[in-house]
Amino acid sequence: MKLYLSSYGIGNDPQKFTTLIGANKRTAVIANAWDLSPVEERSGGLPAKIDGLRALGLEPEELDLRRYFVPHKSLKQKLEEFGALWILGGNSFVLLRAMNMSGFTNCIGQLLADTELVYAGYSAGAVVATPDLHGIEFVDDPVAAPDGYDKKTPWEGLGLVGFRIAPHYRSDHPESEACEKVVEYFENRKLTYTALQDGEAIVVHNKSVEVVGKPPQDIGSLLK
Repeated sequence: MKLYLSSYGIGNDPQKFTTLIGANKRTAVIANAWDLSPVEERSGGLPAKIDGLRALGLEPEELDLRRYFVPHKSLKQKLEEFGALWILGGNSFVLLRAMNMSGFTNCIGQLLADTELVYAGYSAGAVVATPDLHGIEFVDDPVAAPDGYDKKTPWEGLGLVGFRIAPHYRSDHPESEACEKVVEYFENRKLTYTALQDGEAIVVHNKSVEVVGKPPQDIGSLLK
């Protein structure tokens, strides 16, 4: 299993992401965490995300999970065409709804175990990979749902990792203050978690787990 779970964007060490990817550079860009945003905002912001991946030598294209809400369409077959997934941040609950309704949730674990597919994403894209979304309601609205979406709030995450993630921790980000409450929630319940500053990412490769992209001032604390 290969995962790249970032706080914001690619992070400070993009090579850690790209070296996970094998010969197949086709990358599915999943932007469904943006589905509450106005159409023009989505269409205006997505090209920059795609260009950023292309600059890394990848072959990105959008994969809209809403197209697979129809039961007869097979998302698993489509996902098998890609070497990597890049899942954007936004509303974690909306993203998880899209994953549940499209069949993504049912097939991603097996695909990651059986193939060389890389699961990568930031913010919401990282948060949904954890056991559950409890605590994330301090950052994202859990009840807001776009038209055509299941209104029931999804709490169970993909469970690709056994710990929780608090992104944007003490960073220059509008959600940073709210993320302090997420960390407090985890601490009070003695849950295993990782708080990521923007620029940092968790890399999972088989049984190896490491945090990369730490700013230079943090290196000394790691050596103590």
